Amino acid sequence: MPSSFDNPYLGQGIAIDTPLARADATRVGRLLAQCPRHGATQLRDLPGLARECGVAAIHLKDESTRMGLGSFKALGAAFVIACDAADHAAGEEIAADELSDRTYVAASAGNHGLSVAAGAAVFGARAVIYLADTVPEAFAERLRSKGAEVVRAGETYEDSMAAAERAAAERGWTLLSDSSWPGYSEIPLGVMEGYLQMAREAIEQMPEPPSHILLQAGVGGLAAAVARYAREQWGDGPEIIVVEPAYAPALIESVRAGRLVTTEGPVSEMGRLDCKTPSMIALASLSRDANRFVTISEEEAAQGVEILKAHGFATTPSGGAGMAALIAGLEGLGAEARVLAILSEGPEDG
Repeated sequence: MPSSFDNPYLGQGIAIDTPLARADATRVGRLLAQCPRHGATQLRDLPGLARECGVAAIHLKDESTRMGLGSFKALGAAFVIACDAADHAAGEEIAADELSDRTYVAASAGNHGLSVAAGAAVFGARAVIYLADTVPEAFAERLRSKGAEVVRAGETYEDSMAAAERAAAERGWTLLSDSSWPGYSEIPLGVMEGYLQMAREAIEQMPEPPSHILLQAGVGGLAAAVARYAREQWGDGPEIIVVEPAYAPALIESVRAGRLVTTEGPVSEMGRLDCKTPSMIALASLSRDANRFVTISEEEAAQGVEILKAHGFATTPSGGAGMAALIAGLEGLGAEARVLAILSEGPEDG
């Protein structure tokens, strides 16, 4: 059963010197309207699985088709690059080679890198993506197919992040991270702003406000963006629950400590969530907006993927982690619960 911790900072947040996640989706909607591959993803009802889990309703935001990249992260880095191109353009028209003099570098477990690569390709920029040795080669090949250069660096995401940061400093490249730390916040704020499109769509598609929202987290960008927008639109009504791997409990342990901490643990099969240090912005925002934090085991994540597949939703342990917590017997919901969850990515071979 998932381990749960109630957030003692709800409504006020941990005092951290960092900006909070944004809640205005206007700019991202305006830019995405100009993208030919943009379209709202589906919100799917799962009545059969709801009965199995003992709740009234499950609404699943399916990001596996997002802009042909198979993940919600298509909305993040590509949006930042599009903003750069719009700012760089002399007039209203943005040229296909608008950013030909720019190199974007990022560390990724796959999907963030795909968004960087896709955004760079649209505007003629170069993309260099650093991957830990543990990231599947299938993701590296997908990155290369989008025009990115792939560099392997270290055993963990943190190793690849450090290598990307050094490369940016030494070569004058633009570091495009979805995490934040002291002195680095504007770009990750933009990445998280891109995710607001997903939150806005989900809220518009919901037949009524949910009683519970399940949000999986790595560094916490998706969870913080959706939680902030949900609070702006629905107030204190929904209970927001953040789900992390037990092997990478960066947010839950930081909230326990009342400050940002780096955790240690084995490598998780929830690879996109296997982040040992949270984003400062995400921690500050979620400590204000989330009701509780839970962790799930590797076995619970694997079981969740299998059950989702049986119901017609192919994903990874990362993509289905929020639902896996519910399937594993998450406490405190009740038979009348109306759950909103996110399938954040499709299968690795999708």
